[in-house]
This record gives sequence, C-alpha cells and structure tokens, in this order.
Amino acid sequence: MEQVDAGGSTTTVAASTSEESGLYPIARVRKLLFRQMLVGIKDGRFFLGSFHCIDKQGNIILQDTVEYRSIRRSSPSPTEQRCLGMILIPASCRTSCHVDCSIEEQLSLIQLKE
Repeated sequence: MEQVDAGGSTTTVAASTSEESGLYPIARVRKLLFRQMLVGIKDGRFFLGSFHCIDKQGNIILQDTVEYRSIRRSSPSPTEQRCLGMILIPASCRTSCHVDCSIEEQLSLIQLKE
C-alpha cells in the first residue's frame, strides 16, 4: 500500500496486521503438505494418507489413503485395512490428527506456535 504525503512524495506502508496474521496459518499448513497424516474419526476408524489440503471449515483431503478399522470378532489380526485412494474427512467427524515428521520438524512446528 502506498501513501502520498503533503509534499507529493510516496512512501510504502506495511500491510495491516490482520493480513499478516492471516498468512501465519497458511505457512503452517504448507509445511504439512504431502506429509503422512493419521486421522481418527468418531466411529473408531483411522485413515492414513498423504495430506493434500484443508478448507476453511476444517475438512481434510487425504490422497493414497488406507482405512484401518478394528474387527470385533476374534481374528489373528485385530485390525482390517483397505485402500481407498483420495478421501474427504469432514471436520465434524474428526477426533484426532497426527502428522509423521522428524523430531527437528516437530520442534520447528512448536516454535511456530509461540
């Protein structure tokens, strides 16, 4: 944004703080793009996939997703899995969300919160 003073010269004014604070969450989400994400939903299922995007409402899209659900009947494997591809997980159904990253990256994300 430019501002003209009485002498006719122009000066550049920094963007408002509301615009700057709007960029902070975007930068955090960009760091998560294409990371492995594990999302739990209310019915007990978990989805493991590559984080693709999130919208303003908090709905998450994962790609190359595998669904994991517990089997109530006796079986050698306590969980069942199936490949789903690209899915949308509504924010209203989500109970947990974990991102796979190194300890250094976790520390950098923590420092972003402060």
